[in-house]
Amino acid sequence: MSLPGLDFPGVGCGVAILREETLLLYRRARPPEAGHWSIVGGKVDHMERAADAARREAEEESGLVLGSLDFLCISEQLVDGQHWLSMIYRALDAAGEPRVMEPETLPEYGWFPLDALPQPLSRFAADAVKALRGA
Repeated sequence: MSLPGLDFPGVGCGVAILREETLLLYRRARPPEAGHWSIVGGKVDHMERAADAARREAEEESGLVLGSLDFLCISEQLVDGQHWLSMIYRALDAAGEPRVMEPETLPEYGWFPLDALPQPLSRFAADAVKALRGA
């Protein structure tokens, strides 16, 4: 059985959730980039639209209910022996308070100003931040 990201490029998605000029980040506990702070997201399932996958993954991982999503950027990463292409979206409207929903994979979270982000930052999050800053 071949696995996306390992045996062929995987298709992923992510959401940069913003609230009051801060970005929601979770610390990753598993590869790729274990220990790095990242936006929420995951893989796109077969026959699932990327925006729908991004919403599903973000809501499952954060416990928030997202309003509209805007396309932000594409991030391609070759890291920790994995190859992923991810569509990244931006959410400005998220109802509720985030929670640790998956403690085995995302044990810690926080809201961070774009000029005071925790380190190390995942490459997906870094690409999202670059796009948010318009660079």
